[in-house]
Amino acid sequence: MHAWRLSSRVSLPLDAPRVMGVLNVTPDSFFDGGRHASPAQAAAAAWRMVDEGAALLDIGGESTRPGATSVSEVEQIRRVVPVIRAIRALPAPTARDIPITIDTTRAEVAQAALDAGADAINDVSGGTDDPAMLSFAASRDAGIILMHRVAPPRHDQYSDRYQTPPLHGDASHIVDQVASALAALAARAISAGLKPANIMLDPGLGFGKTVEQNLALVRGTKRLAALGYPILSAASRKSFVGRVSLGRDSAPAERLPGSIAFSLAHLLYGCRVFRVHDVAEHARALAAAWRLLPDSPPES
Repeated sequence: MHAWRLSSRVSLPLDAPRVMGVLNVTPDSFFDGGRHASPAQAAAAAWRMVDEGAALLDIGGESTRPGATSVSEVEQIRRVVPVIRAIRALPAPTARDIPITIDTTRAEVAQAALDAGADAINDVSGGTDDPAMLSFAASRDAGIILMHRVAPPRHDQYSDRYQTPPLHGDASHIVDQVASALAALAARAISAGLKPANIMLDPGLGFGKTVEQNLALVRGTKRLAALGYPILSAASRKSFVGRVSLGRDSAPAERLPGSIAFSLAHLLYGCRVFRVHDVAEHARALAAAWRLLPDSPPES
C-alpha cells in the first residue's frame, strides 16, 4: 500500500519511513509515565516531536505495559481530550495540523478524541475489547491500527520473564499464527464497514511473545505485509530490546541504541511507520538508512 488513510482529512504517504511520536499522558507508562503533567507540557512536547521529524502523534491516556490496570473511559477522556485540543490550538501550522491517533480500546474515548481533533484510532486489542469500536470507526471513516495480543495488559508479562511461551511452535509457525490472527482482525473490521485503506496492522511486539518470538515476528514482516496492509513497527524501549541489545535485564532508559537497531531492521524487512519514544534519533537513523536502500529516492 502506498498510503494509510487516517481520515477524510489526511492520509499518510508510505513512500518513505514515517515516525510516529509517542505522547503518553499517563502517570504509569513504562518509560515516559508522568512526563507530560499538563496539556501545555504535552503540547510543547508534541511541538518538539514535529520539529524533530514526527509525521504523526500517538496520544494515550491508559498504560498498556504488562501488569497495568485498566483506566475508566471518563479518566482517559479527562487525560487526552485537553491535550488534543492544546495541540490543535498551537500557533505553528506544522504542529497544529499533524495527524493524531488516539491510543485506546474504548469507543467512547475514541469518539471524544476524534471530536477534539484526533484523526484515527490505535487499538491494542485489535478492536475486540469494545464491541462498538469497529462500527464507530467505520461511522467516522477513521483509520485504525489493529494490534495482535495474547492477553490484556493486566494478565501479561514482560517478554524476557515468561516461564512458558505464550505462543507455541517454531518461528515460522509463530509468524503464521500472528498473520492469521491479524487477517481475521482486518476481515472483522471490513465486515463492520471499515475501508481496507483505513487499516494498519501491528504484530504486537512485546505483547504476549517471548524474546525469540518477537525476533521471529520482525524477521517475518514480509509475510505479515503480504496481507496487504501497512505494518506498524513498535519495538521502542521494550524489554526484549534490552535483552537482545544488552544481554541482560535492563531499564527502559538503557534501550535507545537497541530500539534504533530494531527500527532499522524493521525498515529493511518492509515497515514504513515507526512508533517511537525518541523521535529525533529515530528520524535521523531511518533517513540515513533509507538513503542506503536500493529503492530509496535519490537526493534532490
